[in-house]
Amino acid sequence: MEIKNKKAYFDYFIVKEIESGISLIGCEVKSIRKGDANLKDCYGKIKADEAFVINMYIGKYDKADNTNYDERRSRKLLLHKNEILRLKSEVEEEGLTLIPLKMYLKNNKVKVLLGLCKGKKLYDKRQVIKEKDLEMERRRGE
Repeated sequence: MEIKNKKAYFDYFIVKEIESGISLIGCEVKSIRKGDANLKDCYGKIKADEAFVINMYIGKYDKADNTNYDERRSRKLLLHKNEILRLKSEVEEEGLTLIPLKMYLKNNKVKVLLGLCKGKKLYDKRQVIKEKDLEMERRRGE
């Protein structure tokens, strides 16, 4: 089971990747195992020396009884204090963004692969599309 943020690889240059744990409730883990989660339009934020992922969608688990469940609540990322401080300084000084790239299971624990990213300009995105098209044409010709 692996949930990817494909749009992040298109919209950003990934400078650095960091593996992180995430604080979830039981029914959220079951929804993730089922594949009912989405990393589109979510991002990481550091508030008061704690890291959070904002706007991550994890659907309701249909067999759970949670009537007041918020699917897009902020979830705490589990990182060491020195990692959080290093990320905070890189985000503030270099103008980078924290983007969740992937969510997966590792030893029965849900992990999030965070990327320290720099936004691409429109001409960079056009160049990526052009390269993909050329690669497709080359494969068809073989």
